[in-house]
Amino acid sequence: MKAAVHSRYGPPDVVRIAEVDEPPVGNKDVLVRVHATTVNRTDCAYRAARPFFVRMATGLTRPRRKVLGTEFAGVVEAVGGGVTSFAVGERVFGYNEGAFGAHAEYLSVPEDGMIATMPAGTTFAEAAPGTEGSHYALSFIRTAGIRAGQDVLVHGATGAIGSAAVQLLKSLGVTVTAVCDTANLELVRSLGADRVVDYTAQDFTRDTQTYDAVFDAVGKSTFGRCKRLLKPGGAYLSSDVGPWWQNLVLPLVTPLLGGKKVKFPIPRNDREMVRHLQELIENGQFRPVIDRQYPLDQIVDAYRYVETGQKIGNVIIEVVPLS
Repeated sequence: MKAAVHSRYGPPDVVRIAEVDEPPVGNKDVLVRVHATTVNRTDCAYRAARPFFVRMATGLTRPRRKVLGTEFAGVVEAVGGGVTSFAVGERVFGYNEGAFGAHAEYLSVPEDGMIATMPAGTTFAEAAPGTEGSHYALSFIRTAGIRAGQDVLVHGATGAIGSAAVQLLKSLGVTVTAVCDTANLELVRSLGADRVVDYTAQDFTRDTQTYDAVFDAVGKSTFGRCKRLLKPGGAYLSSDVGPWWQNLVLPLVTPLLGGKKVKFPIPRNDREMVRHLQELIENGQFRPVIDRQYPLDQIVDAYRYVETGQKIGNVIIEVVPLS
């Protein structure tokens, strides 16, 4: 099969298109003919091995998993003898961080992994980006214990995580203030934000409002800068470990001080999560924002674009040409 492979860590140019063996299908595995996948921040981090501790999971000197790709949408090609939840020909989507492999024509995933039937009425391109940003956004919401009637600020509201967070927060009855640049003010309003702050015109950390939680969906701020935005007992959460990995340390320290705190979201990677996302998409409570689409042969260009930091929502990779 054709796949995007990398045999060493580095910039986008380490990725190349090659012919590789199809993945094996175990007794409880589902073989998916991938139609669409994405390039996202997770793929970039594992490809470049940044931060360095990624290598503890992927290989100290060179990657053990040569085919990346976490999100997928496609058609079930074959199933193992013990599979009961899926049938050949079924349209499915899901998330496969750790094992990866979605940047290829075929992907083998366990039946009890993050895989579900595609949301009704969606195309492969619409379903493929339905899991990565949104499951991180759900982790933010659940870790912070957000409930209806609260006030939340989302910094980086145009990325995959941020655009999902705005929509999912609104579905819960939360009042959302979203931070983005001038060009995307209307997009973010269309996602449901009650108030939008243009960071090119003002420093959002000087906002006069206070919030039950601040979600830094792009990992470009700090607890120190955002602390003044929090109500008493409010929480700051970031998608990044922060300078000197402070967002892994402060969750241990700040609760002991009894005031404003840092929490670090650790997402659930299970079948219940992807089924919940399927329902949210079907119910119209969440729609992945799509920026650009590239054919698999141009995946290096997709990586380069994602790493500019300018993408809006998600970047789709067409493994099978999409109509």
